[in-house]
Amino acid sequence: MKDRFETEFFDLPPLRLIAHRGASGDYPENSLPSFEAAARAGMPYIELDVQMTSDGEIVVIHDEDLKRVAGQAGIVAAMTLLELQGYDIGSQFTRDGATFPFREKDIKVPMLLEVLETFPQIRFVIEIKQGPLSLVPKLLKVLADTRMTKRVIVASEHQQPLDEIRALAPRIPTNFSSREVADFLRALVARDLSITPLGAALQIPPEYGAIKLATPESVAAAHRLGLEVHVWTVNEPSQMRELMAMGVDGLIGDYPTRLREVAASI
Repeated sequence: MKDRFETEFFDLPPLRLIAHRGASGDYPENSLPSFEAAARAGMPYIELDVQMTSDGEIVVIHDEDLKRVAGQAGIVAAMTLLELQGYDIGSQFTRDGATFPFREKDIKVPMLLEVLETFPQIRFVIEIKQGPLSLVPKLLKVLADTRMTKRVIVASEHQQPLDEIRALAPRIPTNFSSREVADFLRALVARDLSITPLGAALQIPPEYGAIKLATPESVAAAHRLGLEVHVWTVNEPSQMRELMAMGVDGLIGDYPTRLREVAASI
């Protein structure tokens, strides 16, 4: 299945260790310090989130509102890049609930262009957050300008951006939307895997509510279809070991060093 994509994302052997929003357990998520820490820890893969500003710049941030990470409200899609970069996204980060070591350290929302140019050796999971306007054409231009088209997988829980990527750049691998994951699970329950997957990797949490998503059966079924299974967000060593024993292809976690240590111990 992966052979139909023109990509270097899967060139490295599994297990894929993927830093979730960088080293976000110890640094402000989706920030340059977080990505730098993940790179220092030897992470070959980093996951990040992208949105588009009102003036058409692709920026790296998860929430549509800046309140959680910056302490003051502001809608990303309604702001220019200049306005957005007036916010301190390190201000709310705390490891202990009492101290804020990155406050007033000039940590800004980075542009995707800046991140890709800074870390050309990394492979990226780029998750599109749904906004009022499509950012796919601008995203593809950034990937082309940085020569990173072959080093990414594009992800989204939403169907529309994945449909756009597959139409405009069919050689770039994608994950599966929430709807497509549900279709896969229904096919698994019905014991009918005659589906034709459009993505290359199922990126799923271990469970959704009371429903177990990552199971020996679902992993084996994905592998029969030529798909990889990447599980998020995995931070406990015991769960990492359980998933590795299950045969998953990738772990997405907030603590890169912990991921490496547990993987090396198996």
